[in-house]
Order: sequence, then structure tokens, then C-alpha cells
Amino acid sequence: MTKNFDDVKKLGFGLMRLPQKEGVIDVERVKTMVDMFLDAGFNYFDTAFAYAGSEDAIRQALVNRVPREKFFLATKNAAWLNCKTKDDAVAQFETSLRQTGAGYFDFYLLHNLGESRTHFFDDFDMWSWIQEKKREGLVRHAGFSFHSTPQELEEILIAHPEAEFVQLQINYADWDNPAVRSRECYEVARKHGKPVIVMEPVKGGMLANPPKTVLDVLKGAEPDSSAASWALRFAAGLDGVLTVLSGMSSEEQMRDNISCMKGFSSLDEKERLALSRAQEEIKKVPLIPCTTCNYCAKVCPQNIGDVYGGQLFYALRKQGYGALAGGLAGGQARQTARRQMRRLRKLRKGVPSAYRNTQRAEKIGEGALLKRFCFKTGLGQSRFLPRKNCGFVSDKRRGGLLRPFRIGTTI
Repeated sequence: MTKNFDDVKKLGFGLMRLPQKEGVIDVERVKTMVDMFLDAGFNYFDTAFAYAGSEDAIRQALVNRVPREKFFLATKNAAWLNCKTKDDAVAQFETSLRQTGAGYFDFYLLHNLGESRTHFFDDFDMWSWIQEKKREGLVRHAGFSFHSTPQELEEILIAHPEAEFVQLQINYADWDNPAVRSRECYEVARKHGKPVIVMEPVKGGMLANPPKTVLDVLKGAEPDSSAASWALRFAAGLDGVLTVLSGMSSEEQMRDNISCMKGFSSLDEKERLALSRAQEEIKKVPLIPCTTCNYCAKVCPQNIGDVYGGQLFYALRKQGYGALAGGLAGGQARQTARRQMRRLRKLRKGVPSAYRNTQRAEKIGEGALLKRFCFKTGLGQSRFLPRKNCGFVSDKRRGGLLRPFRIGTTI
């Protein structure tokens, strides 16, 4: 049976935020979610070498249980991740084949192109290599995922017209966000005639639980529709979108996404107007352009870990910045934050005290961090600073509260 682009359904199952039990992926729950997804008629699964445990989990939950011709499987090659030679990068492909047990990949992506990461794929000639894998039948469709500027996307597509599709971060919060520039990247991809796979349509879970002012607009227009459904339908309704990936981490999220996408219809004029009002409201909230993917932590020269994200989330909540905290850690990230805080409390009691001076923070490994968030002056104001390094200074005007003065690129 030959599978084509036209056979891909509008909702894809993103496998980066799978449910966990005691710190490891809960394969039995993943099996349940896979069955729900397939039973509803959907067929596209997206994993990556860089998603810890994901490829092995999908082998157990999907590949070993469902005929291969019944689904599309995508994975990715992160040549920028601890690869010093082409052989190191190619080894990721062999590992992915072994971990998934899939035999071949319907979609294979060069993972997370943009900025300082792109040159690894050029240096190792991964573009030619992936075409070889297509000729060998181990890859059916080859493309790349991208996190950077529309200008860089244009350069890549001109240099590599053989790319069959592009995976982009698109959601209504980032559509006109100057730090993400979703609309412009989308328009570049379509100008080159490339189908688009959408990632982060719910912005790491934040748009499933948006600030109250945004939710009020959406509920006023459609009281029975979930906040997440608006985000999914916005992305799926764009011209040229092949599928929209949702990183579902619970059966409840799966049911909600299936309910709005099984009989998918694009937003009508009234709904588009309501969403425009929601976009205006979200612009008033100081959100950080982070989807909690944690990619930057994997390559951070300061070895920044997730523990700080959890600590900051609870510090913000305690000091009355609930909406901002929700923007930082939505959905699965909030669950991760809770686990991180339980571990952190074993080291010290209370959260805000960790922010009082640099020396104390450094004792528990927090001195040089915060890849995700930038608070220009403490907690009250925030904006994104797309700089390369991370660090903290003590803001004496805010009672010694630590604040980041540089932030790693959000990807």
C-alpha cells in the first residue's frame, strides 16, 4: 500500500510530552492514547531522536501492535546534539531505526534548523545523506523543522529546494510575535510551495489554559468549545498545512483534541473575529516565547536544567503573577514543575528565599541560568531578549531579587 501526503490526517500526535509515571514514560497509558487516536481515524505520529524515551515508547505502543501500513511515523536527526563527525550524526538514524523498530520512516526531518545549529547539517552534508536514504527506501519523505527568522528560512529553501516540507512553530499567540514571527515563516514556506507541518499549536500547553481575559473572549464566542480547540483549528485552517501536531500528555487532552478535529472545519468569519480579539488580549499579557521544549537545555554551556523552571513557576504564583506563571509553564510543563519542586524542597525549604542573593543561589546550582524567561526588572515586566548566553545579576532595586540579564535563544 502506497501512502501519500493526501493520506495524512489534520491532527498529528506529537510524542514529546508523553504521560509519565515515576519519572519515566507510562507506556500503558501511551497505548491507550494511541488506540484512541487511531480509532478516531488519525494516523500521523511525530517523535525524535532527541525526545528521551519517546522512540522506544512508540515502538511498544504503536509499531509492535499496529500494521505498518496503517500509520505514518516521523522522526528527526539532531546533528547539533553532541555530534563531532558525520558518523555521529548518521548514528542517530541507525539508533532511531532500532529504537522505533519501524523499518523505515515515512517522514524524516533534519531537526531544529536555525541560527548556530544549521551549519552542522551543512558541515556533515546531511542534505545529500538524507536523499541517499530516500533512494534506499528507508525514508519516504524528507524535510526539516525550523526555529529562526524568515530570512534564514528563505536562505535554506533556496539552497535546498529538495526539501519536501517544513515543520514550523505556528499558533495564534505567536502569529505576529516579533520574537517568533510565525506568520512570516509560514509565508516564506508557502512562497516556495512547501507543505507545512505545524508544531506547538497550543504553545506548549499555554493556549489550552490561557490568561483569563483571553479565555473570557473565547468562551463568550463559543461557551462549549475548549480553549485548545481554538488554537488547533486556527493552525489547521491555514492553507497548505499538512497536519497539526499536538503534544498530548493525557487521555483527557486526547479526547478534547479528537472532538474538535475529527469533524474539522475551519474558523468561520465570526470565529475569526473572536480570535482576533483574543489575540489583542494576549498581547497585553507579558508572556515569554517559550514552549518548554527544553532543547536549549540540551546544549546549554552552563548546564542549565529544568529545576529552575519549576522553581520560578511557583515563585511567580506565590507572588501573585499567576497569569505570567501560566505562560511560562503550561500543561505538561506545570506537571514537570511540580515534580521539580518536590525534589527542590528536599534541598531547601521555601521557594522565594532562593532568589535573595547570588551566592545562596549558586550553592544549589542556580547561579547562571534561565534559558526561558527574561524579566527586565524583576517580576513585573518581561520581554524576550534573543541573545546567546545566560546569566543572572542581583537587582538591588527589587530587594536583591535575582533577575536574568541574558537569555538563551528560545527554540
